[in-house]
Amino acid sequence: MTSLEAAKRLAAYQAVDQHIKSGYIVGIGSGSTVIYAVERLAQRVATEKVVVSCVPTSFQARQLVVQNQLTLTDLDVTPNLDVCIDGADEVDSNLDLIKGGGGCLLQEKIVASCARKLIIIADYTKNSSQLGEQYKKGIPIEVAPMAYFPIKTRLEAKYQGQFMLRMAVNKAGPVVTDNGNFILDWTNFDQTLEWKNVNQELALIPGVVETGLFIQMAQEAYFGMPNGSVKVQKRSAANSLPFFSSV
Repeated sequence: MTSLEAAKRLAAYQAVDQHIKSGYIVGIGSGSTVIYAVERLAQRVATEKVVVSCVPTSFQARQLVVQNQLTLTDLDVTPNLDVCIDGADEVDSNLDLIKGGGGCLLQEKIVASCARKLIIIADYTKNSSQLGEQYKKGIPIEVAPMAYFPIKTRLEAKYQGQFMLRMAVNKAGPVVTDNGNFILDWTNFDQTLEWKNVNQELALIPGVVETGLFIQMAQEAYFGMPNGSVKVQKRSAANSLPFFSSV
């Protein structure tokens, strides 16, 4: 195992141990670090007899839950979650995030919004002082296919940077999300923008389905470090958005 993978596992294991209790409804995020979170959760179910139900955020997450023989549920059955554990492409000093490098941003944000706590797990390369400092693949914007070009044109006129349609690797044409949409990746943006305002502006554009900006959503982030330790970054309760409840 490489040092980077070891760092991911350290962060995932510690977060699962500290934030998941028996009886919890757990949101399962997507991406490479979440693999270790599900691995650890399955270990605890087997050895500690912890009882949990899992709401996946993507096809990949659902497969992880099934393959590890964990209990699968969904938001129709369990709309209020105790915790969601997910990865991130970048985390800034305010605990705001860029997510969606794997194309799962819409379902990830929906599930996170239904959880009392969003806990982020990542390796040390994802820890930045501001968004865009280290992660250069851009901010994903999920868009309706028929609207991608008008949206791209509109955004290029308003903001600094490039908005590129994400192309697939092993198929002809663009990436299609689990929800049947396209993704525009916003690169070379102004890192000093007020991201809460930008996120709201983007959301108001017809055809924009969701953005990869997760603003004031995460409560804690766990970063596996090169020396084998785990750095924990926390957000104050006053600076967090309330979770969505169906009650």
